[in-house]
Amino acid sequence: MTLAVFLLSLCGAMAVGVPVAFALLACGIALMLHLDLFDTQILAQNMLAGADNYPLMAVPFFMLAGELMNMGGLSRNIIRMASALVGHVRGGLGYVAIIGAVTMASISGSAVADTAALAAILIPLMRSAGYDLPRAAGLVAAGGIIAPIIPPSIGFVVFGVIGQVSITKLFMAGIAPGLAMGLALAVTWWLCARGEFKHHRSEPFRISRLVSALREGVWALALPVLIIGGMKLGVFTPTEAAVVAAVYSMLVGMFVYRELTWAMLPKALLAAAKTSSVVMFLVAAAMVSAWLITVANIPQQVAELLEPYAGNQMLLMFLMMAIVVVVGTALDFTPTVLILTPVLMPLVKQAGIDPVYFGVLFIMNNAIGLLTPPVGTVLNVVSGVGKVPLSGAIRGVTPFLVAQLFLLALFIVFPALVTVPASWLY
Repeated sequence: MTLAVFLLSLCGAMAVGVPVAFALLACGIALMLHLDLFDTQILAQNMLAGADNYPLMAVPFFMLAGELMNMGGLSRNIIRMASALVGHVRGGLGYVAIIGAVTMASISGSAVADTAALAAILIPLMRSAGYDLPRAAGLVAAGGIIAPIIPPSIGFVVFGVIGQVSITKLFMAGIAPGLAMGLALAVTWWLCARGEFKHHRSEPFRISRLVSALREGVWALALPVLIIGGMKLGVFTPTEAAVVAAVYSMLVGMFVYRELTWAMLPKALLAAAKTSSVVMFLVAAAMVSAWLITVANIPQQVAELLEPYAGNQMLLMFLMMAIVVVVGTALDFTPTVLILTPVLMPLVKQAGIDPVYFGVLFIMNNAIGLLTPPVGTVLNVVSGVGKVPLSGAIRGVTPFLVAQLFLLALFIVFPALVTVPASWLY
């Protein structure tokens, strides 16, 4: 009965158009009434406890770093480097999009911000070069979802806080899967469009152009090395790394590339504050539901439903990932993480599954949800920024979506693909 109250109150509130944060609060109040625990102080205390969390301070700073990166010219120089490196090959702009997505993912950690920057720069170039526009838009969208996997990842920060998992370990464990996602996109791009490559116009390869692009872009490439190296060596925590990323992006944008001005800083701060406030309020509201989920023993009820499969870790992972795929079609990235983490994590620990391994696959699956209609936030961003019909973007992203789901299944069947590289980096 308690599980039914939880699902009906949450889904019912969202079905009538209540914003997700308020739907989580409504769900919490419904559970409190059902358990005869209603107390406004419990609501306030849990919301404050949810927002008053040191690791969550990384979220606004990584958001700010992403805004400063785009305004300060770091994004454009990353694309320029990738174009000088592979832009001359057949279908080269597709590979430029993939390299750009992987590199930018190691700086900002926001799928929406990275996708918007890539779409604004690359889709007009791909359109003028004669590429199939829906397929090009689909590739850019699929590249954008690498951002939550490769550190620094805002998704890992939120999951780590809610699930009580080491954020640094999640960051290190996300590197190999993120690179594998980029490789899967490259293979899929080659398979899907190799017959069209010969028709595309591209600039010839020039070593002088590559050297010039690398000389200008080395400042952008140094940021992920600084962040990952600093955390690996214990110089700073993920939260401190977010501050370093923001300050570094500002200094490079203002004094090296000279594209960021003092007058642009308020706009960057405001944009980061708006996005961060949404995430922080969601987390605060989710903590109310998370506390009541624990009190109502909902994880145990879910565990009882999945008990026949608890002895088989692989089958259990497939079932949990299937649930995330279904939920991800209806909910955005952050709400899915906030709602499902407190429900699934006790089951993960009970089954003896490595929480870091689960976290990587869980966040990867939620990132894939950014491509699945009807919500598909990243798809909507590509459609709007690139001026591509949403139906065309859905058609274009399908082969890349299938490739990422196949990769996810591969990680479930062979966990060592995630855990072994992660152990090298811990």
